[in-house]
Formats: sequence, structure tokens, C-alpha cells
Amino acid sequence: RLRLHDGKLIKDRRYHLRTYPNCFVAKELTDWLIDHKEAPDRETGIRLMQKLMDHYIIHHVCDEHSDYKDAKLLYRFRKDDGTFPLSKDVKVFMRGQSLYEKLVSMEESILKVREENSVKYQRTFLGCEMIDWLVQEGEAENRKEAVELGQALLEHGIIQHVSNRHHFFDSDILYQFWINFRRRRRLTELLNENSSRALSESPDSPFCLRKLNPDPGNTSFLSVQTNKEIKIVSAVRRSSVTSLAGNSSPYFGTTPTLVFPPVAECNPKSVLKRPVTNEELLSPGAPYIKKTLTIVGDAVGWGFVVRGGRPCHIQAVDPGGPAAAAGMKVCQFVFSVNGMYVLHLDYQTISSLIMTGPRTLVMEVMEAIE
Repeated sequence: RLRLHDGKLIKDRRYHLRTYPNCFVAKELTDWLIDHKEAPDRETGIRLMQKLMDHYIIHHVCDEHSDYKDAKLLYRFRKDDGTFPLSKDVKVFMRGQSLYEKLVSMEESILKVREENSVKYQRTFLGCEMIDWLVQEGEAENRKEAVELGQALLEHGIIQHVSNRHHFFDSDILYQFWINFRRRRRLTELLNENSSRALSESPDSPFCLRKLNPDPGNTSFLSVQTNKEIKIVSAVRRSSVTSLAGNSSPYFGTTPTLVFPPVAECNPKSVLKRPVTNEELLSPGAPYIKKTLTIVGDAVGWGFVVRGGRPCHIQAVDPGGPAAAAGMKVCQFVFSVNGMYVLHLDYQTISSLIMTGPRTLVMEVMEAIE
């Protein structure tokens, strides 16, 4: 956006006796993307701009077009007309970027390269150091508020414990900025992101339970939950979902075909006896133990259903599947997926993380002590 302002592509423009401030012509912008090596061709440039529209970053000046059209149409960055939605996620991200810039520009910054267990980590700091700095710089009124800010940064993936084993605490535990805000990113990186919405809304959800009988004629099975209710869940193949997401799977050589009947709707009733919060799970002395499960997916998936959010829980486990063999049980809470802390995420996002990750799945779960 700033480069386009500098290049005078964004300016006040007159059309049909009306002046539209701070806008650009779509066709000119596509030319600019190619000229400045931000896109290899027009098709990619259009896809990039559509991505920005989908994320509410740009829009048509009159909101008459929901698609980005490579034509003489006027579009505008929402930050230039005050319509950019400042959600909680965006506010936390912007706060993290502001703190990072302030830290790296300081002499004797607390951000340093440090070593732990013979591994070097970039952009690290001790939790108590960060608390001291936040209070000293007026970024937080007291240590409690500073801890809450640190926890929000961690839950939004901006900082993390170096080995991803702890939440943020006022202690001498080592953390790092997971995002290097000063690394220049290319627009084409947007196209490498996976759409969790597309995956989660697909009828071939990866978290439908796997098929007990691989016979093509038997496309569903009964799963008895702890609440004694019976539900029918359509079976799907992991390869089918990855093909729908536009990714080729390294684990399946043949092209998958979708030959299953319409999916039966899962019973939405939670298997949990009562809602549980992250604070309850993480509080000192809480009656939960953490377990690490290594699940090697087979040709029809991993064999479990995850539901809920903040935290997510295991809703169902196929008794004959890989997850059950690894020790997964219903009502466990999902703490991390392949080393990433996920207690703050919803099940659609966790579904996407698992689907786009390796076939061997490493999950940390929290289980109630009986």
C-alpha cells in the first residue's frame, strides 16, 4: 500500500462527475505487480488481489464488485478510507509488531540470540525480562496486565516458548518472537496459505471417523459415544481432502475419487459433561495430566473427531484406528499439534493444521485425572 502511494498509483480519481479519494485502477495495479516482480503473470496478480479482498484489505470503491476484476475499475485499501475492520486478532498482531519494532531499535535490547539444550534461538527473551520491560516502558500498568499481554501474544502465534512447552509466565523461562516482523515478505506468499475455512466446510472433513471396513460398499460405520448416543459418520479418505484443498499428497500415489454418498450430519452434542476453560486447564494444581501421542495416519486418516474451541476436545475415537492405538481417548483436550500450541484455536483451524501437516502426527493432549 505504501509503495503504491509513493508510486502515485493510489490517488484521487474522478469518474462520472464524482471524485473518489485514495483509489487505484485495477488494471494499472496488475501491470505494476508484474513490472515490480510481485507477480509472474496477470492471473497470479488477480489471485493475489482477490486474496486481499477476501481478507477485507481492499474493496471496490462502491462495493459493487465482490471479485477483483482486471479492468478499469476503481478499488481502494480499507486503511485509506477507515473501513478496515480492527478485530481483536488484528489489534493483537499490530500490538506485537509495535513492541517488536520498539525492542529491536533499542540499545541493549532484551532480544538476543540465546542457547538452550545446545540449540540456538533467535529473538529470545526471558518471561520476567519482558514483564519488567513492559511495565518500565509504560506498555502495561502492572505485572498482571503485562502477563495478560504476553499470553495474548503467545496465543496469537507472535511469541512462543522456545520448545513450545509452556504458556507465557512471569518467570525465567525462555521465549522468542516467532514472527520476524522485519523480514520482507513477498505478496506471492499469500497464495501458499491454506484456507482452514475451505477445509472445515468441505463435506469430506478429515475429522469424520475413518472407515472400519475398507469395502467400498460399506461407506459408514456406527460409533458409540460415552453419552450412549449413536451416530453415523461418513467415511472419507485423507487423500480426498488434500486433493480438494489443491495439494498433492506425498502419501497416496493414485488419484482419489469421491464415490461416497452424502455425508450424514454428525450429532453436535458434546461428549464433555461440562464446559472447561483454558484457565482451568492451565491453573496450578489442576486435575489434568499432559500426554504426548504419536499417531501415524493410514490410508483413510487418523481415526478421531475433534470439536469445540478454546480449548478443543476429542469428540470421538475410532476404536480400530491409529489414534486409538496411540492412546487417544474421548474428552481429552488438544494442547499442541506438531509442536504448535493450539489451546486458543477452534477445531476448524486445528483441522487445517493437521491436514496440511505430515502423515505422522504428534499431539499433546490433556486428560482429566480420574
